[in-house]
Amino acid sequence: MTDAKIRLYVDQALAAGQAVAVNADQANYLFNVMRLARGAPVALFNGRDGEWLAHVAEFNKRGGVLICDRQTAPLRLPPDLWLIFAPIKKARTDFIVEKATELGAARIIPVQTRHTNSERIRQDRLQAHALEAAEQCGATFVPEVTDLISLDKCLSSFPADRKLLWCDEAMLGQPPALSGPRGGKWAILIGPEGGFSADEQQRLRALPQVVPLALGPRILRADTAAVAALTLWQAALGDWA
Repeated sequence: MTDAKIRLYVDQALAAGQAVAVNADQANYLFNVMRLARGAPVALFNGRDGEWLAHVAEFNKRGGVLICDRQTAPLRLPPDLWLIFAPIKKARTDFIVEKATELGAARIIPVQTRHTNSERIRQDRLQAHALEAAEQCGATFVPEVTDLISLDKCLSSFPADRKLLWCDEAMLGQPPALSGPRGGKWAILIGPEGGFSADEQQRLRALPQVVPLALGPRILRADTAAVAALTLWQAALGDWA
């Protein structure tokens, strides 16, 4: 059997000989769009059991059955890193979720700030984007995308043992600097396009677990800042070494 060119997330257990049913949407993609036939290989993952090579055993227009053959990769958990961000326009919020998944965030938390442009999100749609990004980038883990919560509520319940990397525009022009042991519990906070309000900045500076970070000499768009901060953290403290 050749290596699979298609990766699919399934919410079912994976093990040798396990039969995995596919739903109508998955069947349409596999058998109508990608034209897979009986015996064709498909890579499966569920966020728990690693990646498995399976083959098509049965299929029709409304469903199908895949049979797991062997594990091809173990479960690879990302670092214990959260991304907290203020949603922006739809396509750019989608971009943030996709890139956070690719760059190894374990949890993605949209927050409502004083200057947040978007008052609502579709959590299910953003979770689907994270799932699709995991399928495309070879990940075996899918980060949770939470419902939108207020920044006040997020900070009020923020764990005392987790460091909060705050991308602070007041440090504009200073070189980005991160050092310390790799791993540990961290979160990255990206503000809205209008920046944090004065009272939000004051509250952040009062939190003992906050670590301010400069992102270079230019003001970055929120989606660019998210990618830059995740990249800096992964290179300095994450699992890129």
